[in-house]
Amino acid sequence: MKIGLAGVGHLGKIHLKCLLNTPFEVVGIYDPDESAQQFVKDHYDLRIFDTFEEMLDHVDCVDIVSPTLHHFDIAQRAISAGKHVFIEKPLTETTEQAEVLVSLAAQNQVKVQVGHVERYNPAIRSLKNVIFKPRFIEGHRLAVFNPRGTDVSVVLDLMIHDLDIILHMIKDEVVDVRANGVNIVSGTPDICNARIEFAGGAVVNLTASRISMKNMRKIRVFQEDAYISLDFLEKEAQIIKIENDAEDDNFSGMVIRTNDGVKRISIDSPVIMQNNAIEDELIDFYQSVVHGAEVSVTIEDGLRALKLAQIIQNKITGV
Repeated sequence: MKIGLAGVGHLGKIHLKCLLNTPFEVVGIYDPDESAQQFVKDHYDLRIFDTFEEMLDHVDCVDIVSPTLHHFDIAQRAISAGKHVFIEKPLTETTEQAEVLVSLAAQNQVKVQVGHVERYNPAIRSLKNVIFKPRFIEGHRLAVFNPRGTDVSVVLDLMIHDLDIILHMIKDEVVDVRANGVNIVSGTPDICNARIEFAGGAVVNLTASRISMKNMRKIRVFQEDAYISLDFLEKEAQIIKIENDAEDDNFSGMVIRTNDGVKRISIDSPVIMQNNAIEDELIDFYQSVVHGAEVSVTIEDGLRALKLAQIIQNKITGV
């Protein structure tokens, strides 16, 4: 299964290294930037294609890690050529572009996976057997300033990671969104807070900032049977449950007396299996292409996250 890489910037270099550890045959790269081409010449024995169309003629799949503003054009050409596509988040700049790609992918019967890499974070993977029924979710994604991501707002740069996670946890429709944001050092919002309500009653409060003094990537999930804490940065998870008291000589947690009787509080820290998230998502993409299984993060998932991000951005700008 032959694959080509479109875009060898900061993240593209990471993808290239990871691709070489997957079952894919990496044929070459396309990037019009001369410094990117020189990097590949200096470090890899790979073909550097002069045009994207030339690369398409030699591959079965394309890994798109270009700047977001080029996602739609590159993906449209690849899908129309019948190539399977892995595309970094966000799927595209606008929901209109994403909807075109969804339609094209169906018409051409190709696999498209979106790179919402936090789905592969070992913290959340350690909770694969947990049934999520959130009533309230609070999330903070804070980053020290890096000019590399300022071609899009903090909503598409950072918050969209958490939007995908909460949409994965909550299947109900979004019924209300309130948001505010501030431009500090770039032409688009650098800080944003969003409050999202779902049809089933769940409420989510998310904050994203790319001008923080420290990095933080945490989500806290509150539901009737548990409090679940996820730290994507430290790769840790914790589940705290309150259960009706029962005879258990081996119970080592806390016992409390309430108006509803005696309760037990148990704290569970799931075993974390360290992994390379980008490598794992690319291997999953390979497996879906070769064996025909559904991709882990579908193009519809990417569209849904982008739609919610677009709503939040519109609330900020008053559109």
